[in-house]
Amino acid sequence: MGFLQDTIADVRQVKRGWRWGHRSQVPRSAEPFVPPSSPNVYPNDWSRTPAAAAVRELAQKAALEPLFRSQVRARAEGVDVLDRLTGPVIFAANHASHLDTPLILLSLPDEWRRRTAVAAAADYFFDTWWRAVGSSLLFNTLPIDRRGGSLSTTPGDVLADGWSLVIFPEGTRSRDGWMGSFRLGAAFLAVEHGVPVVPVAHRGTFAAMPRGAGWPGRGRRTLRVRFGDPLVPGEDESVRDFARRVRAGVAQLLDEDATSWYAALRRAASGTTPDPAGPEVAEWRRVWESTQPPEAEPRRAWG
Repeated sequence: MGFLQDTIADVRQVKRGWRWGHRSQVPRSAEPFVPPSSPNVYPNDWSRTPAAAAVRELAQKAALEPLFRSQVRARAEGVDVLDRLTGPVIFAANHASHLDTPLILLSLPDEWRRRTAVAAAADYFFDTWWRAVGSSLLFNTLPIDRRGGSLSTTPGDVLADGWSLVIFPEGTRSRDGWMGSFRLGAAFLAVEHGVPVVPVAHRGTFAAMPRGAGWPGRGRRTLRVRFGDPLVPGEDESVRDFARRVRAGVAQLLDEDATSWYAALRRAASGTTPDPAGPEVAEWRRVWESTQPPEAEPRRAWG
């Protein structure tokens, strides 16, 4: 009996000390840093060829736009600012939903939409060939690696070829509908390539189709999008300062949509524009407020 008990104790001791699966004895905090490998991005230069543009025009006008209009009510304001521009430009917008991209593209005049590409996360939209082909063909997406890897096409190449870009400087969709901090990518491209930035703000997309939803909710929710006056980097303005100015431009448009043009203009002049990051309250309250759709009709300019 004593021999059996000793044997069981030995087996248990071996079990406690055995490296199951050959687990490393070195703690992860002490392991050497290994940089992530560059992603294998699907090359999509073909999506900006005349043949692909013709297919995309048919798909957007015959399929995407009727489907989009059947699910939501969309209204665009300030599109006339594009009459003073010749392109290319960078459209910098807040990001709350997968509805943001079709809302912006379908709000653009045809001549602008046909020459506009969309910066999309390579690790999400280009992780499989079918998603890469679909997004490239329908939305003219351009892969952007959020982890710093090398890509087959760079945004600078696209701008140099005369294409405008839709960029979401937050880098990802909002989790609660409020705007996050802006990364420097859009501002850097504007400074580096000498192109203006058109701030774009939209409301209602989070309420209609929040993060995690696969389809817009019932009831044809109201969406509104506003295009602001173009912003041009100053001669000695740093990328970081210009990025703050772009974010302030988007914040002013959100304030304008929630109140009125004149009230938002006065607050911007006095530096009291409400922070688009939202109030510091419980997460459920932030989400609850973001799920309230905007009014069906915009407010008056002087209201």
